[in-house]
Amino acid sequence: MEKLKRKRPVWVIGHKNPDTDSICAAIAYANLKNQTEDGDFIPKKAGPINEETRYVLDTFHVTEPETVRNVGTQIKDMDYRRTEGVDEHLSLKKAWALMRQLDVVTLPVVRPDGRLQGVIVNGDIAYSYMDVYDNRELGRARTQYKNIIETLNGHLVCGNEHAYFNHGKVVVASGDVKTIRSEVDGDDLVILGNVVSRQKAVLEEIPGCMIVTGVKSVDPEVARTAEAIDCVLITTEYDSFTTARLINQSIPIRYFMTKENLVTFDESDYLDDVTRVIGKVRHRDFPILDDNQKYVGMFSRRNLLNPEKKRVILVDHNEKNQAVDGIDEAEILEVVDHHKIGSLETISPIYFTNRPLGCCSTIIYRMYQERKVKVNPQMAGLMLSAILSDTLMFRSPTCTDTDRAAAEQLAKIAGVDIEKHAMAMFEAGSNFSSKTTAEIFYQDFKTFSQGDIDFGVSQISAVTDKQLNGIRKSLGEYLEKVLADRNLKQVYVLLTNILDQSSRLICAGQDAEETARNAFPGKPVLEDGNGRFIMLPGVVSRKKQVIPALISAMEEQ
Repeated sequence: MEKLKRKRPVWVIGHKNPDTDSICAAIAYANLKNQTEDGDFIPKKAGPINEETRYVLDTFHVTEPETVRNVGTQIKDMDYRRTEGVDEHLSLKKAWALMRQLDVVTLPVVRPDGRLQGVIVNGDIAYSYMDVYDNRELGRARTQYKNIIETLNGHLVCGNEHAYFNHGKVVVASGDVKTIRSEVDGDDLVILGNVVSRQKAVLEEIPGCMIVTGVKSVDPEVARTAEAIDCVLITTEYDSFTTARLINQSIPIRYFMTKENLVTFDESDYLDDVTRVIGKVRHRDFPILDDNQKYVGMFSRRNLLNPEKKRVILVDHNEKNQAVDGIDEAEILEVVDHHKIGSLETISPIYFTNRPLGCCSTIIYRMYQERKVKVNPQMAGLMLSAILSDTLMFRSPTCTDTDRAAAEQLAKIAGVDIEKHAMAMFEAGSNFSSKTTAEIFYQDFKTFSQGDIDFGVSQISAVTDKQLNGIRKSLGEYLEKVLADRNLKQVYVLLTNILDQSSRLICAGQDAEETARNAFPGKPVLEDGNGRFIMLPGVVSRKKQVIPALISAMEEQ
């Protein structure tokens, strides 16, 4: 149970299709929390990073956070049982005793290499005891004599305890000598009392094994004869009736265990999927496998009642449709954001920091100051880069004096020139030559809702019109696929020239162009070899200039 006692981590994570602020804010805030609180705060990301962000991480020598696609509760989050696997040669009697000791009804049967071989349940043992009437079952099961000795609390007089009884039938020899000779065949396993004449009669038929009941030892001549004919001779203090009743409990569990069509789960499986599967079967317990398909434990239906949820802190967003999948199943501890209040709901109160600034990392930098935590050059570089990216180097209308002041202070700590660093970032982000249309479109894409309209807006920034015009046609053609794939009614792409502070808006979907025209009345609709677009001089902020305008237009339609 050691795994369950360790400190539970908290994931700090931004929105899907992360931009530079989303990534840098997660890293910087996790760093702050680890310095100020007793916990294990780990930055994560909800999707692949863009080239601008990659440039920033490389510049400041920061490891890219691990991608998390879903924060739903997984089997590995549960307090499941670490029941050790048993060997296939274990007797039914021992398996039953182990079940009672562990208070379980299922035992996993595991190979020496750790791989699951099968499962044995108490019903299998009951079947072997109540419903098996064939006196050849012990032989068919290839029962080891060692199992028989252990089951009967017996003593090996002669023979190899590691050998197997795999031929013949089980006979209880209780008649006279003539009857015994007619009942016993070669290779049989014979159970009889301590009557020497009967024992000698049995040995004349050359059985595979003879079990003498009610005694600890046998006549020396009987023992010599048994050894001479390679008959395994066992004594037990149990009487013949008890011995006959117990003998089938020495059968190895491999004979009755389930080994085909096993219902197993991986540690990484999500409980939503698990619940759907186990709802269709009647088993009570299920084996769990690791990434290498080796057995690690068992869980039962009751383990699903109160699983430990993943603990997360969200940065740079508070909209449910922008959050990582499975957010409804996670325990949200905190939100740090600079956008409008969105659709996320929590079961209990949380810390919610939301400030009207141009960048989430500006908020986090202020938290460093409020808590009097020194910012190292690495973290300073990340937060500076996020501010420059979100404010388009202070050109965006979302930029505040607080953002600018924070950037100037962080630039000094990081030891970089603001303009040179910003231009290098933007140029890295504008290199579209090695990217697919999908990669370009989704590098900074967010979805929104207004009434019954679900729509998405992608923003792509560059430092020249030539770079933007080179991708505009392929993006316009790609929008129909986005509508279908994301089940949206409208989709927009904002192509932003950072230096001249203007954008071109292209769109697709039901009434999308009409909505765009109403959102930006008087702006020209142009068309060239790369398709139709609306020219938006002075528009560079999706959050402040585009989304509010589109939502207002939708409300009026």
